[in-house]
Amino acid sequence: MIENIPKFAVVDGHNDLAWACREHRDYSVAGLDSEHDSGRSTLQTDVPKLRRGGVQGQFWSVWVHTDLDGTDSVQATLEQIDFIYRMIAAYPDDFELAVTADDVERVQHSGRIASLLGVEGGNQINNSLAVLRQYARLGVRYLTLTWNSSTEWADAAVGDVTHNGINERGRAVIAEMNRIGMMIDLSHVSAATMQDALDTTVLPLIFSHSSCFALNPHPRNVPDAILTQLAVNGGVQMITFVPAFISADYRRWEDGGSVGDKPLVTVAHVADHVEHARSVAGVDHIGLGGDFDGCPDMPVGLADVSEYPNLFCELSRRGWSDADLAKLGYQNVLRVLRANDPAYRAFVG
Repeated sequence: MIENIPKFAVVDGHNDLAWACREHRDYSVAGLDSEHDSGRSTLQTDVPKLRRGGVQGQFWSVWVHTDLDGTDSVQATLEQIDFIYRMIAAYPDDFELAVTADDVERVQHSGRIASLLGVEGGNQINNSLAVLRQYARLGVRYLTLTWNSSTEWADAAVGDVTHNGINERGRAVIAEMNRIGMMIDLSHVSAATMQDALDTTVLPLIFSHSSCFALNPHPRNVPDAILTQLAVNGGVQMITFVPAFISADYRRWEDGGSVGDKPLVTVAHVADHVEHARSVAGVDHIGLGGDFDGCPDMPVGLADVSEYPNLFCELSRRGWSDADLAKLGYQNVLRVLRANDPAYRAFVG
């Protein structure tokens, strides 16, 4: 246990530490318990920062770029999963693998950080339900249906429109995910894919790291019509902190080649998205998915995983109750995970 534990706990939906360590550290897990040794200039995540941020649970993204395809993408995904397993083994006083909501709560109470797995891209199953099932057996609890390009069975938010949502194969993938208790993640997918997935799933789903289209009409963000249906589904939108998704001004600056003064994006702008999602979907259907180590430039006040308390302070200043902040921080996503747990337990035995 640590001293000065932050008031509000976080179970975050998306963190790209594994890929950052592939790119910059040759998958080394050494030094992640020290801010200086972890490579402060390149990493937004390490044990001390997680502790200061109140992160008690993390869905570690096991993502691979779509430049890798076929069996290469499957191999790289397994390497990503292996990195998380090795990280947990290297720091047993800080991390513990969790696969169910009960696991997360048990690990929270132990003072460790519950470590969960999410595969960020349907391309990473190589169009194989057998690969999907094997990921589940390794502890993966969500699959993002696409990354930034469409798969053989689902359209992404950007790139070519191939299926106008999902096709019959996509419905079969969703049905299998429901059967084995792997949560459906709709971040990165097109609005049509969002709608088709909501129409198809029989279990609550998530957006692991997306913000609000009404505040910034970026294709990666969630339209209000989808947010309304998400509440009916029982799912959760986990607000992300990526500046281009938060601020239309920042997006225009980035799309224009990042010329001139960079628009200021702050924790207050992120709080605006949290409040908008609450106003449309309700306080039971929001969470946090920062996307740390997946974006090099984060908002002022949310520069790394240590700064989640700044967001809670901003929302508290705006009148949020402690009970509602606890829902945002971790309770809502655990409810969705728990709703998928019976199917997962039945599958893994």
